[in-house]
Amino acid sequence: MDDAAPFDDPKIAINRVYTRKGDRGSTSLVGGQKVSKAEARIEAYGTVDELNAFVGAARQSALEASTRPGARAAELGALAASLLRVQHELFNLGSLLATLQEDLHPKQARVTDADVNALELDMDRANQGLSPLRSFVLPGGSRLNADLHVARTVCRRAERLVVGLRAELVAIDDVAVRYLNRLSDAFFVWSREASLLEGVEEVLWAPNQASSGHSP
Repeated sequence: MDDAAPFDDPKIAINRVYTRKGDRGSTSLVGGQKVSKAEARIEAYGTVDELNAFVGAARQSALEASTRPGARAAELGALAASLLRVQHELFNLGSLLATLQEDLHPKQARVTDADVNALELDMDRANQGLSPLRSFVLPGGSRLNADLHVARTVCRRAERLVVGLRAELVAIDDVAVRYLNRLSDAFFVWSREASLLEGVEEVLWAPNQASSGHSP
């Protein structure tokens, strides 16, 4: 598929949230097939949906951080814009995962190599202003940093689930795995950039800060 080709706009009308159709533990894929809500495919795109919610929380944290004295407002606003883009991409990924390979059509929303490349460019730009790490980092220092680490770990779980789907010989587009792999890296880089933009110290792993490190 040409990465530049536009996707179809959604053709839905949500008039009522509850339908009672899932009361017996089943749901429908994009192609209309009924499947159990316990299926691995449903767990995979449900986790992508969960990730999207955490990205929304991180985006809100970035916007709020941009209003604080001393913060680099314009760059935090740019980070928020990148996170909003990622939310759209995650919804596109969910559309891909909720559709059997034979039911995909050329203009159906999905992630593409262009999305992967954009994440790599974001990371390259952010890394230019970051100092080398001398230890592993711990989530924290600011709400935004912690939110981005939560997104990173949920993204890793989503990636494992999609890889597991492929291990079960389910036909999944390779770009889905590449995208999630790159996105989790991006969340890590963005968490470090967030600390820089907010002017807060990164929290570094210090093994001897554990209780056992203070034993007599």
